[in-house]
Order: sequence, then C-alpha cells, then structure tokens
Amino acid sequence: MTELLGVIILIAGVLLGGVIVVLLEKADKQTVIKLLLSLSGGFLLAISFVHLIPEIYLHHGQRMGYFILLGFLIQLFLEYFSRGIEHGHVHVHANNRKGAMPWALFLSLSVHTFIEGIPLEAQFHEGVSHLNDHLHHHGHAHAEVNGFKGLFLGVVLHNIPVAIALMTLLLASGFSKIKAWTVLVIFSLMAPLGMLFGHFGFASYIADMELLLAVVVGMFLHISTTIIFEASENHKFNFIKLISLMVGVMIAVFTM
Repeated sequence: MTELLGVIILIAGVLLGGVIVVLLEKADKQTVIKLLLSLSGGFLLAISFVHLIPEIYLHHGQRMGYFILLGFLIQLFLEYFSRGIEHGHVHVHANNRKGAMPWALFLSLSVHTFIEGIPLEAQFHEGVSHLNDHLHHHGHAHAEVNGFKGLFLGVVLHNIPVAIALMTLLLASGFSKIKAWTVLVIFSLMAPLGMLFGHFGFASYIADMELLLAVVVGMFLHISTTIIFEASENHKFNFIKLISLMVGVMIAVFTM
C-alpha cells in the first residue's frame, strides 16, 4: 500500500461515517454506533495484546510500560473534554447554543486522532524497512510489518463509528448539513496530518516512533476496554454486540 492510498483510506473511513448518518437519517444510529464500536473495540484490544505490546516490549523492554500508561492517561484526560465520543457517547445539552461549535470536544478528538496518525507513517516510509533490516536476523521483521498494518486498520475501523457519532452530534446540535460536513472533512484530515508530522518529525528516529506507538497502544487499551464494558447491560452482553466484538477479535488474529 502506498502512502497516498493510506491517506485516502483514512479520509474515506471518516467520510463513510458521515454517509452512514445521511443514509440512516431516520434509523436508530446509536445501535449502528454500538455495533461498529464493539467490532473496532475487539480489533483494537486484539492487535494491542497479540501484536503491538509484544513488539514494543521486545525492542525496548520494561520501560515501554511507562509510555503505555502515559497513553492510557492521555486518553483519560482527552475524554474529559470529548465527553466520551470516542466510544459512542453523543450528548446534546439543552443549554448549548444552537449551531455552536463544540470546540473542546472537536479539539480533543482531533488531538486523539492526530496522535494515532503519527506512528502510522512508519508503515509507509523507510522507518519500517530500516527496522526490518535491523531485526531480520532475529526473525521479527514480519511481525513488525503486521503490527503497523494492524495499527492502520485499527485506526480506520475505529474512526468510522467515531465519525458517525460526531456527525450525529453536529446535526442534533443544529448544524446545517454543509457546516457539519465541513467539520467532518476537517476531522478526516487529522490522522493524515499526524502521518505528515511523523514523516518530518520522527521518521529518522525509529526509537521515538516506537515510543509514540506505545502511547497509542495505551490509548487503544483505554478505548477498547471502555467500549467492551459499556457494551454490556447489567454485566451481560447483548448477543449481537458480543458477536460483533468477537468478529473484531478474529479479524485481528487471523488477518495480521
């Protein structure tokens, strides 16, 4: 996959969320969001435990746990401002001015997606190939490539229900469709901008890229576990949500 194609897929994934909202204008979008979130949550959890965590510990040892914890706490902080839209919460407050831009929510969500995009650059640029040359004699090159591919797919899958939630929130808050689509298009550029930042800021320093990857893994762990626990009612999973979650896990296990 080329870098340009990766950017197009990242943008298209977000815009697909907007299209789903338009197509399901009168449907129960919360059900769609929860099912897609369950699938993406299962995928994120699986790639974190099966691929990403073993790889970053293999290269840097126990100190990477601090960066995973940092990512977990960063996500906790960001969700204070985003109101949990990353895992499907759509809150429209009655005292909000109609059509007013929810800046705190949008900026925190954008920062979240931007950070996720930074280590994605390594999948498309020379960072992975350099690392693979270094690791080839240890037999870890294939696993490394799979890990970054899983990271890319995880970001794409998760951004679809997030985009649905964001578009739903904007329209419910009184935004015109043109204004809502404008905001969604801007949001769709956040992960590619993160990749661009990674290209110029971290591409030559694979250790730094992996530190960022550890931070993203911590964010993934927070998001996926929150999705899983919130997908249950009275500690019992809805059967369809459970199936969706397991499909996400199987996609991660069998396609990486």
